[in-house]
Amino acid sequence: MIEQYVREHYQQILVDPVANHLRHHITPNQITLLSGILGVLILPALITHQEIVAICLLLLSGYCDTLDGTLARFNQQTSNWGSVLDIMIDRLVEFVVVLALWFVAPQERGLWCMLMLGSMLLCITSFLVVGIFTENQSQKSFHYNPGLMERAEAFSFFIAMIIWPHAFIFLACLFTLLVMITAIIRLVQFYNQQQTIRINSL
Repeated sequence: MIEQYVREHYQQILVDPVANHLRHHITPNQITLLSGILGVLILPALITHQEIVAICLLLLSGYCDTLDGTLARFNQQTSNWGSVLDIMIDRLVEFVVVLALWFVAPQERGLWCMLMLGSMLLCITSFLVVGIFTENQSQKSFHYNPGLMERAEAFSFFIAMIIWPHAFIFLACLFTLLVMITAIIRLVQFYNQQQTIRINSL
């Protein structure tokens, strides 16, 4: 949701110039892998209580996730493999972040981290399954259906959980609820769309 309001300016100011500078020096898939490496490093950073480092790694990982697609479009290197790698790395980073948050206080956070992961699993499943049956009209190489909780919102929650550990349970509950609502809204929208198509075809 946040992305719809800030993406254009963020893209023009922070992403396009860097992608244009790097287009002959690094490949989009290398940027994607870098995003994954930065994300994995969040685990040792949080375990060793380096919260500022963890937040910086998370932001850099997210930035690389926007940079790789732009670089691919600039170089006309968009590919199915690149899309698959991007989605897999995104999920890896999100899993590692939740795992790292659990490691901070395993006994107190176990259930809440499980609920977060479960909601994320259901939401990404709804995203991918709906995408299979929906025509792609976005700039991405796959159908992208915006939702209430997208990556910017998820990262905002993760950062808040790192900064305010005492509010973790409340934030985890709210995160889980919003992610589930996002999945339900997406399914309802797809159902209504299919009903409209069926009625129009009669």
